[in-house]
Amino acid sequence: MKKILLFVAALAVWAACENKPAGAAGSGVGAPDTASVAQENRQEHPDEPRETNYFPAIDRYLVNVFGKRYAGGEHCVPIHSVVSVDERNSEDILVWGDFWVFNYDLAGDTLKCVSGGSHAGLMHIRQTEKGFEVTGFDAVEDGSRYLPSAKRIFGKKYEAFHVINSDAEARERLRAEGLAVYAKKHGLGATLYQDYGWPAKKLPPVE
Repeated sequence: MKKILLFVAALAVWAACENKPAGAAGSGVGAPDTASVAQENRQEHPDEPRETNYFPAIDRYLVNVFGKRYAGGEHCVPIHSVVSVDERNSEDILVWGDFWVFNYDLAGDTLKCVSGGSHAGLMHIRQTEKGFEVTGFDAVEDGSRYLPSAKRIFGKKYEAFHVINSDAEARERLRAEGLAVYAKKHGLGATLYQDYGWPAKKLPPVE
C-alpha cells in the first residue's frame, strides 16, 4: 500500500549558506552518474546489523554524492524533507522529497556553514541483503525548468511539496533541530550555528 508521509525530517537554509558547488554553477547539482550511485551508497560497514529503514541510505547518498560536490567542510550534514513514499517494490522504493546537504566548520562552540544546497526530486532505493542503497535520483531542474520539472516529478504530490518547500520559518526551525541532533550525536559541543554574513543562532536543546 502506498504510504504518504507528510513529515519533515529537518531542513532549510538561508541563501547565505547556499554556496555554489565546486566547479559548478547555481545552487543545484545535477543528478549524478547512475553507474556510480550504488557503489557510493552501499552500507558503509557490511558487518553492522541489517538496516531496518532507508533513511541511512539517503544520508549516505547526500553526503557521498552531493556533499562532495560543494566546498568542503569538517562536517557534512544531510537533511531530508520527505513528501511521499511508495514501498510496493523493494527493488525500486520511491521517495519524493526535498533533500539538502550542508558543510560546516566547527569554530569553538559555533558550527559555521561553509557551503550547501537543496536537491528536490525523487530518489530510487533498492533493498539489499544488508539494508538499502540509493540507485538513482530524478532531480528537479534549475531556472525556467524548475516548475515544469517539479510538477512532472511530483505529479499529484506537487502541492504537498510546495507547502513544505515554501514555509521558510518552519524550514529554518527544522534545520536547526536537525543540526542540533547531529552535533549531539557526534559529540561536537556546539551551541551555536552561523551562516556567512549573519549573526550566530542558538541550537535548540536535544532531549
